[in-house]
Amino acid sequence: MATFLTLRIEGHLDPQWSDWFEGMDMSHLPDGSTQISGPVIDQTALYGLLSRARDLGLTLLTVLVESDDNDDNKDTEVQANKDEIN
Repeated sequence: MATFLTLRIEGHLDPQWSDWFEGMDMSHLPDGSTQISGPVIDQTALYGLLSRARDLGLTLLTVLVESDDNDDNKDTEVQANKDEIN
């Protein structure tokens, strides 16, 4: 199952950190957040990327996981309120 991951994090992350996210696309958004997106090969890779975000102390605003399967019901989006996380 191929999966496409989009993370939106608080603040503008320096592009030098893109290597930590296995070469995923990184872009600064006008609202002051950073979007990191790209394909992940499996659940292990997905959790590895989320662990790296945690290890860097990043605040996740949105996590969108899109399955490449034909089943539209497998897409998952989670939006986090940073006040609820702490």
